Amino acid sequence: MPQNQQIVLDNRPQGEATVSNFKLVQSETPALQDGQVLVQHHYLSLDPYMRGRMNDGKSYAQPQPLGQVMIGGTVGEVVESRHPRYAVGDKVVGMGGWQQYSVVDANTPGTLRKVDTTHVPLSHYLGAVGMPGVTAWYGLVKIINPQAGETVVVSAATGAVGSAYAAVAKARGCRVVGIAGGPDKCAYAVNELGFDVCLDYKVHTDVKSLSQALKEACPDGIDGYFENVGGYILDAVLLRTNAFARIAVCGMIAGYDGKPMPLSNPALILINRLKVQGFIVGEHMEVWPEALAELGGLVASGKLRPRESVAQGLAAAPEAFLGLLKGKNFGKQLVKLI
Repeated sequence: MPQNQQIVLDNRPQGEATVSNFKLVQSETPALQDGQVLVQHHYLSLDPYMRGRMNDGKSYAQPQPLGQVMIGGTVGEVVESRHPRYAVGDKVVGMGGWQQYSVVDANTPGTLRKVDTTHVPLSHYLGAVGMPGVTAWYGLVKIINPQAGETVVVSAATGAVGSAYAAVAKARGCRVVGIAGGPDKCAYAVNELGFDVCLDYKVHTDVKSLSQALKEACPDGIDGYFENVGGYILDAVLLRTNAFARIAVCGMIAGYDGKPMPLSNPALILINRLKVQGFIVGEHMEVWPEALAELGGLVASGKLRPRESVAQGLAAAPEAFLGLLKGKNFGKQLVKLI
C-alpha cells in the first residue's frame, strides 16, 4: 500500500487563520478490508466553509478535530477495490480530505459517487457540477425561486458558486448582477459568465457607494439575493431590496475570523417583508440529482464555463486556502495532487 501525505489541523486559529495552524504528515495506508476501496485523489477542493470548522464553537457542523486530516471534497481514481460496484480505474467524487489517498467504506451511503468524464472534466465535479454548483442551484431555485424578468444578485460572483448561479439564473430569464473584487473578475463575470452587470467592491468600499452602484445596476430593485459574504455588502443590498424579496444565506465569509457583523438597518427585513433563509446544501440531498443534471447540461453546452485556480501539490493547500479567504483565487480553488 502507498505512503500517504496528509495535512491535519494542528491548532485552532486565534483570529485570522495562518499556515501554522496546519501540519503536513506522512502515514501508512492501511490494507483494504472487504467492502473498501482505495482512491488516489487527483484534485482537492478548497472551500470557505472549512474556515468555520477550524473554530471550536457552535455551528451547523462539528468542529474539525485537532490532529486529524482536514475535511474536504476530492475527485480521483479507484486504484484498488474490494467492493463489487467499484473497479480499478473508476473516476469518483467523495470527501477524501486533505490527503493523497483515502480508504473508503463503499457500503456507507453517500461516501463515494462514480462520475462520467466524457463531457465534463473531472475537476468540475468539485465546482460547477459538484457541491458549489448544487449550492447555487438550491439557493436560487428553492429559496429565491425567481420569475422571468426579476433581478437577482450574488456576492463572490466569480467563484464556483457565483458562476453557477449566473448560468442557472440566466436560464430562467433573470437580470443577473454580481459583486466581485477587481476589474479582471468583473470583466470575466460579464464577458464569460453572462452577468448583466458586475460591481467591484474594491471600488465601492462602503455601504453608501455600493448601494448607489446597486441602484444604477438594478433600476427595478432587487428581487433575490444570494449571500456569501455579509458585512457592509449585505447592508448595501438590503437598501435596494423590493417588497417580498428573497435572500438565500449561504456564507458569511467576512465573519469567519470571529468578528461581529451587525446589520445596520435590520428594520428593512420587516419594512420590505423579506424572506431571509439560511441553508446547508448537504441537508438537501434529495435535490442533488435534479441540480447536477441541469448543471452538467449547462457545462456540456458551454453555457457555464467555470474557471479554476489550481495550486500544485498537497503542501500548497494551506497557502491556497488562506488566499481563497482573501479573494485571491479566480474561480474555483483546487489543489492538484498528481
